[in-house]
Amino acid sequence: MTGFRKIILTIVTLFMITGTLLAGRYVITGKHLSKKYTTAVPPVQEGDIIFQVSESDLSTAIQLATHSKYSHCGIIFKRDDQWYVYEALQPVRYTPLMQWINRGKGRHFVIKRLKNAGTVLTPEVISKMKTAGERFNGKDYDFYFGWSDERIYCSELVWKIYNEVTGLEIGRLQELKDFDLKSPAVQQQMREIYGNNIPLTEKIISPVSMFESPLLATVAE
Repeated sequence: MTGFRKIILTIVTLFMITGTLLAGRYVITGKHLSKKYTTAVPPVQEGDIIFQVSESDLSTAIQLATHSKYSHCGIIFKRDDQWYVYEALQPVRYTPLMQWINRGKGRHFVIKRLKNAGTVLTPEVISKMKTAGERFNGKDYDFYFGWSDERIYCSELVWKIYNEVTGLEIGRLQELKDFDLKSPAVQQQMREIYGNNIPLTEKIISPVSMFESPLLATVAE
């Protein structure tokens, strides 16, 4: 190979590498979730809880009321050798992990894991969590944020599955009146949802309460 051809080949190779780095998209490689040009994160595990910001007026109201960056969450499970997020959207369903990530604002997400997952989340426990979650599959999203199982919202789904199977409380239960309800965006959403009958003592588990749980550790963001 001539010296000139070596130079051309080197330049082309550098352009290819640079283009790959600038792409900066999240990809699944085997069991690893990674972002190009950053450090690869630990492998995704069943039972991990993933958080994002959804793009909706309700999401904005949730962020304002809870003083949280994150407004939506779900549990990561494996089905047919593929990764999914089990989430309460409309309706409750399994969503492919990459589709879930791409749907969030700026494709940003945070994955948290039970600190003692290695001893608590055994294959048998994970199987029981999936079984416990099946009764919610296909149910409507709960815009009223009630605590019954008739309808269900995102953090409620995750909290109830964990609590029923492991006995753990991932996040502190609160009442609606505990949140910051003063902003116009929050008040508008409450009027649209409740009218004049706002259930201020309704039991609620918020995404931020789960996000800040001392039982969890961040494994990817």
